[in-house]
Amino acid sequence: MKTPACQLYLISPLDVGGDFPARLEEVLAAGPVAAFQFRVKDVDQHEAARLAEPLQSICRAHDVAFIVNDDMALAKRLGADGVHLGQGDGDPKEARRLLGPDAQIGVTCHDSRHLAMEAGEAGADYVAFGAFFPTATKAARHHPEPEILTWWQGLFELPCVAIGGITIDNAAILIDAGADFLAVSNGVWGHPEGPAAAVRAFDKLMAG
Repeated sequence: MKTPACQLYLISPLDVGGDFPARLEEVLAAGPVAAFQFRVKDVDQHEAARLAEPLQSICRAHDVAFIVNDDMALAKRLGADGVHLGQGDGDPKEARRLLGPDAQIGVTCHDSRHLAMEAGEAGADYVAFGAFFPTATKAARHHPEPEILTWWQGLFELPCVAIGGITIDNAAILIDAGADFLAVSNGVWGHPEGPAAAVRAFDKLMAG
């Protein structure tokens, strides 16, 4: 059987106001993106919902899953496609009860095989390992080796996501190791030739 190609999981920058909806539209039109994670900090839920709604509509138009970072209640309010939980953001079982059987629930597992197995047992739809490379997006204390992706793929059906400082220049080792998805933020939004060019380059890389 042919292994499905790795896919791009796009993470928003923290600033999604202003012209960001137009930028997202351009990026999603540039090439295949499997999912978009809405990640904002230090705003209340009403403001977060206001910012999210146009982005969610754009994702829906492009058949891209809209995933909310950290906040189950906001995911419920928006009718989002899923939620991504850090280790301190709640239980996947609780998220499943709140969001229903069709929600995509992801869990950050850092560099821990144990946490990943626990997440799978708790009903997560994917596990995320990282940060694989230095990242300015958030402070990262855990730095797994790519081999953890190969180990996971050899034992489990559940998809795995690689995250943390991923760029066009360093992504190949994670694709080769077995990542089902590459979660990328600044590697797209901060690309010197622009985000749309980054998406096209990732698509070419993932197609092999």
